[in-house]
Amino acid sequence: MRFKIDQNLPAESAILLHEAGFEADTVDDEKLSGADDSVISECARVDGRVLVTLDLGFADIRSYPPQEYPGIVVIRCKTQGKIILLAMLRRVLLLLRQRSPEGQLWVVEPDRVRFREG
Repeated sequence: MRFKIDQNLPAESAILLHEAGFEADTVDDEKLSGADDSVISECARVDGRVLVTLDLGFADIRSYPPQEYPGIVVIRCKTQGKIILLAMLRRVLLLLRQRSPEGQLWVVEPDRVRFREG
C-alpha cells in the first residue's frame, strides 16, 4: 500500500509507515507544499496513494468522494503535537492489518474511528 502524507503532519509519519512496510512520501518530497487541496488530492489519486492528513476539508465527501480515491485518512485530535499525531498514526497502522482504506474515508479521532464508503 502506498501513502501520501500531507504537509500538516510530521515528516516522521512517512518514516513510521516505511518501518511498517508501506511506501510513503510526503507532500514536501514532491514539492507540493502550499499547493491547493485539489492538487494534492489529484496527485494522490493519480499516484494510487492513500492520503493521510489533518485537513478536515478532505472529509467532505461531496468534494472528495471516497470511491474515487485509493483512500483518505483524516486524523482529528484536539492537541496536534508530534507525539500525539504519531500515536494516532500508529492506531491507523493497527487498522490497516484488519482492513483496507481503498475507496473509503477514515476519520480517526482519539476515542473512535469513523469509516465512510462512497
